[in-house]
Amino acid sequence: MTEKIIFAGFGGQGVILSGKLICVAALRENKYVTHIPSYGAEMRGGTANCSVVISEDPIGSPLIPNPTICVVMNKPSLLKFEPKLVPGGLLIYNSSLIEIKPERKDITAVPVAANDLALEMGNVKAANMITLGLLIKLKPDLASLDSALEAVSDVVSSRNQALNELNRLCIKKGFQLN
Repeated sequence: MTEKIIFAGFGGQGVILSGKLICVAALRENKYVTHIPSYGAEMRGGTANCSVVISEDPIGSPLIPNPTICVVMNKPSLLKFEPKLVPGGLLIYNSSLIEIKPERKDITAVPVAANDLALEMGNVKAANMITLGLLIKLKPDLASLDSALEAVSDVVSSRNQALNELNRLCIKKGFQLN
């Protein structure tokens, strides 16, 4: 098993955190991981993203020209990364903010109203945790739900630790979808 994942969205939507969390969860299960965040000018409202590779074997390169999985939180990210996804790949997209449907028919596209669900749970900033829970449900080889829930404390910064319980609840909510 080797999955090449792109998490993408606006700066501030937690896509870097999502990538880091799935990596730590996979590490807890003795998998090989790489995590490359992309900040730059994206922090000013453009498309922020991170590249994650999770494998049962050593990873030759952390670069991802063609991901097997994309988790996109906004329309610019959908437009940028959908064409790069491999045929047969998985696309999870935030239908709360993306009003168009993916165009490709050779991929599995799964909409999730992540912002709406996170708001119902208590804070729209946890939308990334909704999509992460759904990803773990759809791709259980990446990491278990338990490993992801345990990893929350390891990856959330000390100033945001108060949100850990909400983050865990939103991961569970996403895991219950589909």
